[in-house]
Amino acid sequence: MEYATTYAVLAVAFGLFMAWGVGANDVANAMGTSVGSKALSTRQAIIIAAIFEFAGAYFAGGAVTETIRNGMIESHLLTGQPELLVFGMLASLLSAGIWLLVAAHFGWPVSTTHSIVGAIVGFAAVGLGMDAVRWGKIAFIVSSWVVSPLIAGVLAYALFRSVQQLILIADQPLEKARRYVPYYMFLVGFIVALVTLMNGLKHIGLPIGPLESLLYAFIAGTLLMFAGRYLIGRMRFETGRSRTRQYAGVEKYFGLLMVMTACAMAFAHGSNDVANAVGPLAAVISVVQEGGQVVKSTAMPPWILLLGGIGIVVGLATFGYKVMATVGSGITQLTPSRGFAATLAAASTVVLASGVGLPISTTHALVGAVLGVGLARGIAALNLGVIRAIFMSWIVTIPAGAVLSILIFYLLKAIFT
Repeated sequence: MEYATTYAVLAVAFGLFMAWGVGANDVANAMGTSVGSKALSTRQAIIIAAIFEFAGAYFAGGAVTETIRNGMIESHLLTGQPELLVFGMLASLLSAGIWLLVAAHFGWPVSTTHSIVGAIVGFAAVGLGMDAVRWGKIAFIVSSWVVSPLIAGVLAYALFRSVQQLILIADQPLEKARRYVPYYMFLVGFIVALVTLMNGLKHIGLPIGPLESLLYAFIAGTLLMFAGRYLIGRMRFETGRSRTRQYAGVEKYFGLLMVMTACAMAFAHGSNDVANAVGPLAAVISVVQEGGQVVKSTAMPPWILLLGGIGIVVGLATFGYKVMATVGSGITQLTPSRGFAATLAAASTVVLASGVGLPISTTHALVGAVLGVGLARGIAALNLGVIRAIFMSWIVTIPAGAVLSILIFYLLKAIFT
């Protein structure tokens, strides 16, 4: 295949750029609740994200990567012209990366999933023909953009209402927090361990059955619960009978829990959104390695997931602070207890979607969850102006990604053919 090495080098460069954009924008969304609730400092959030985003991308990122890579285009239509698939995937990576750079600069919390899916559909529909797009698969993905914020919002509403009923309105909120917070810790450990064991380890040769997964996840949640109980037992406050001081103590307990949910959200985000950066990259590398043949499925090289994880972490560390500020304090006022409910609900939604190979938007899930928490306190707790601006940025993202992708696709086609 002519220019094979050039295509591979461009794919790696554009894939890194796209992963950087995911880190600068979407990871900032994921960690914004932790920073906004003051459970974590910006530096602490970056360190946690660096560890757990990378782990999620590498260990649990395989299923969604297959959807982005092979699920949206009728690859058999490209059998005689594999270079068109290469141009399209390169264009998708670069266009989505450019849009994310613009959005991160202005602090807009846009969806990287919107960006890359819009870019792929744009180049395929215009450059290859409408028949090249699997519209049924696209409709499935688009429906998830509606469903995911609804699911996350309902989960967050239910979680925070349970916190209100069990702890915040109790006669002795601090005593109730000591009793119930470890059970919330169990939920965090169970959910993250379950999705990792059931869906995330297959591509590295460690398939585990459903019953074994449930058992191991239960053990992981139990261990986390006992660890949390031990840590809570060592925390001491001078509160007396003052409800204000007791509430402050409760929020410190939830601050500890928020650190754990931040880890869960970072892992969940890495497992889902690494696909946005490395799915098209994997498609290009596959064509190059197969000597120009468009194959339906090949093994995902571990180094590609490794590359995506690195790019995501660098993006957050260098440029993620603007979007983090928008999400963390713009939609509603967050405390650790509110941030916990929002983050765990969003993490649960994202990891479940990752397990079934559905590339949902972390942005949608998290914003839906934060809205759910805000609604649990009443509509007046929401900043409707900020919410309106976020929704508008979502609408603009798909056409922006598509138009940029079409332009870059034709530019690459003119250069290499």
